[in-house]
Amino acid sequence: MSQLTTEERRQLQVAEKALFPSPIPVQSVSSDEFMPPPQTARQREFEARVKDIGDRLAKRHNLSRRDFFRTAAGMAAAFLAMNDTYGPIFGVSRAEAQTPELANERARQLSGQFIMDMHTHFLRDDTRLEGFVRAREAVGKAGWNPLLRGKEQTLEDLKFANYLKEIYLDSDTKVACISGSPSEDARDWFLTNEMKVQARSTVNAIAGTKRLFAHGIFTPGYPGWMEAIDRMASELKPDSWKGYTVGDNTNKHLSRHPYRLDDEKLLYPAYEKFVKSGIRNVCIHKGLFAPSTTKQFPNLVTYADVRDVGKAAKDWPQLNFIIYHSGYRMGGGGRAADAWEQFEKTGRIDWVTDLAEIPGKFGVSNVYADLGQIFAQTTIAEPKLTATMLGMLIKGMGADHICWGTDAIWTGAPQWQIEALRRLEIPEDLRRKHGYAELGPADGRVKNAIFGENNARLYAYTQRQRAALEGDRIAEARAAYERDGSMRTNLAYGYANMG
Repeated sequence: MSQLTTEERRQLQVAEKALFPSPIPVQSVSSDEFMPPPQTARQREFEARVKDIGDRLAKRHNLSRRDFFRTAAGMAAAFLAMNDTYGPIFGVSRAEAQTPELANERARQLSGQFIMDMHTHFLRDDTRLEGFVRAREAVGKAGWNPLLRGKEQTLEDLKFANYLKEIYLDSDTKVACISGSPSEDARDWFLTNEMKVQARSTVNAIAGTKRLFAHGIFTPGYPGWMEAIDRMASELKPDSWKGYTVGDNTNKHLSRHPYRLDDEKLLYPAYEKFVKSGIRNVCIHKGLFAPSTTKQFPNLVTYADVRDVGKAAKDWPQLNFIIYHSGYRMGGGGRAADAWEQFEKTGRIDWVTDLAEIPGKFGVSNVYADLGQIFAQTTIAEPKLTATMLGMLIKGMGADHICWGTDAIWTGAPQWQIEALRRLEIPEDLRRKHGYAELGPADGRVKNAIFGENNARLYAYTQRQRAALEGDRIAEARAAYERDGSMRTNLAYGYANMG
């Protein structure tokens, strides 16, 4: 089910074996769904810097370089190398990298931060989607995620048991939502709706609290799809709805049912059902449709952008439209450098700028931006682009309309993304020129809103529910995990273009 040609596949290597395992990725990776770009000159510079600082500080602490990079100080050292390469974008001090006690204390103080990741995945036991294994391998070797480093990835790493470990033990995530993706071929649904609800029940039973939410996938145009909404609402009771306007995103060559959110005949009757059910959060996959994908599937590109969001949101103020990946086009085979070049020339970024402008153009307040791959794919390639897109979205939509989602566990445990946002700041020159506000401290108003407060408001997650997490069985398990000396493996998974 690869969307690459035989010649393209020959150019790729398994990143787990080919790339240096840095705590922060040294190169873009992919599954076999799209061609990853080769390592850029600045990524090569970063790789050299992070190797050097790792060698020097590991010796000082009598650790191997690999073990040093599994510590909080090792993560700080990698962000120092990022700053030395890309400029002062991440908040980190040399003292933190050189002094494990200082780094550990910072990590301890932030570990209780409320993080509600409403965009996560794992695969069903009988999956045949082998491409995601390659993606995790690439992410681990590239160093995006120190948890995936040095470990051969298998389909088991993409299933429930490892999901539970990587989300709740290997990261500071407190609450998550399990998502999925449909397919014209029933065998290629990531998880059926029943499977997601069963996972929700299992995790919450283990914890004794509400730790996991579940999406209900709706599939406009599929046979019996309206009846399926009724059944989900009455029997499965999902916490929110999830849709893919391109139809079958996994097997795009099979997609026969793309749709627009503002299709009054097809979609509006479904919205009536959503409102009646009381389940009013509608999560929509948008973007990740780079020029290479557009060339391969030109019939789907008009369904991948965000031009249909504004009217639907205006016509249905009772619903919240949460746009996954913030509509970022250049993920999934594109180059962050091209998006940055576009911004420098035009002040715009496909289709993030369009999304940010919807509240002003349509006079709506029910459109939200989920980060997803917009954050994972750009932070390690063009961090100024990441900061710029956050500034753009906050300026147009408000910090109270940006939602945390990591798309984990495709790239392993989400702790490296959490650390990146905690440390990220929009450079002063960009703030002055474009009128962007500061992101502020790791646990300041803006970042707390993004990490959890906005999702908590959308999903009516109460202070009482939060307080219950502190002493539940997952909290006890994580305390034992850390006390017994377990360390993140820093692995991530997929293919790398070594050309």
